[in-house]
Amino acid sequence: MNNNITIKNDGFILNICIKGSGSPVLVVGSSIYYPRLFSNELYKNFQFIYMDHRGFVKSPRKLEPEDYTLDKILSDIEKVRTTLNLTTFSILGHSGHAFMALEYAKRYPNNIEKVILLNSAPSNSMQRQKCSHAFFEKDAIEERKQVLSKEMELLQRDIEIEPERRFSYMCIRMGAMSFFDYNFDSAYLWKDVYTNMEIIDYLWGVAFSDIDITNGLEKLNKPILLGLGRFDYLVAPITLWDSIIINNTQVKKVVFEESGHNPMLEEEFQFNGVLTKFLKDENESRY
Repeated sequence: MNNNITIKNDGFILNICIKGSGSPVLVVGSSIYYPRLFSNELYKNFQFIYMDHRGFVKSPRKLEPEDYTLDKILSDIEKVRTTLNLTTFSILGHSGHAFMALEYAKRYPNNIEKVILLNSAPSNSMQRQKCSHAFFEKDAIEERKQVLSKEMELLQRDIEIEPERRFSYMCIRMGAMSFFDYNFDSAYLWKDVYTNMEIIDYLWGVAFSDIDITNGLEKLNKPILLGLGRFDYLVAPITLWDSIIINNTQVKKVVFEESGHNPMLEEEFQFNGVLTKFLKDENESRY
């Protein structure tokens, strides 16, 4: 089944892209960007529901700060669930969207079967970001560093030409920190992806920096898959999660050894196997 629909919440028109059939997996983020990352093979067993939140659609009015709180993002997710009549489902969040997925699961645990968190650090604080950059300088080979340096020189020009696409250009130009193949050109992934910078700036710059991902985690009795890439310097190092996992045994960490920030694209076969096993495993409710 392939279907595209729109849902209205608080004036925002959210696009929904539905692919496949089977157990539902709700993917939080952009309905244009994320279908480009996941394999069609997954749609043979699962129904992937790719949803926009309001950070990826145009504003219906002049925005006020209360229009883009994390609570509002959670209301977008809940609106999608009720509109599609989803009783229970698995929720998937990648990168910053992992914060959204996990916070939704904490607030609405009865709606959730399983949680998939991909390529996220436990915090997006400035201290954590500096730690990740320091790890990159220590761990990355010189060729990778040189590629990043050249791309950063081009980033300012990109932003001057299209400031409204600043988020997309940052993701594209930071490929040396986010792909196993540090020469990979990810521009095609961001084609026609609208980014609402007022909302994204707040979420990534304020909401995610202040969030405590461990708050209430011990009460969330749901299986959680944490997928990380060995060469994902954006949220490095992968050991940032170790102290959290020790105290939360429902979290299973899987490291993809030849991936950066997008193992579903970079190691498609291995990723599909891990995700399929996790979603189909009905015998183990905890890991």
